[in-house]
Amino acid sequence: MAAQALTEIVEDLLPLIGLFAVAFVAATVLPAQSEAALVGLLVLGKQSPDLLVIVATVGNVLGSVTNWLLGRLVEYYREQRWFPVSEKALERARGWYRRWGRWSLLLSWAPIGGDAVTVAAGVLREPFWSFLLLVTIAKAGRYIVLALLTMGLL
Repeated sequence: MAAQALTEIVEDLLPLIGLFAVAFVAATVLPAQSEAALVGLLVLGKQSPDLLVIVATVGNVLGSVTNWLLGRLVEYYREQRWFPVSEKALERARGWYRRWGRWSLLLSWAPIGGDAVTVAAGVLREPFWSFLLLVTIAKAGRYIVLALLTMGLL
């Protein structure tokens, strides 16, 4: 009985842990498709759609926080080969950020340029509270729309 309960817990947690990890990595410049993972889990229907959206959002936002922290440290690490944003992408993101300010963070969900905007926010010293609020709105909004489309509610 205990082994069966443990198996059920693991079966419930592993997809959530995987979704969190993929969403976290997808928010960095490493290649990952959190949208595909979310849609796949929604189609399987074993977890609550609300829980899946929350887990994906938290993972993705924390990945963006990692980018913001890298931006804060950019002057120390920009020349390193492992630094995750090219100079060209960072300069383009700085341009958006200088033109649109913190509101450009509402584009942090975008597959092209979104990661660079979160790094630029760190470079340009965006306060953490406003960064976190706007990025959370952007990332949650994307996952909510995707979930609604997947479930045929939109």
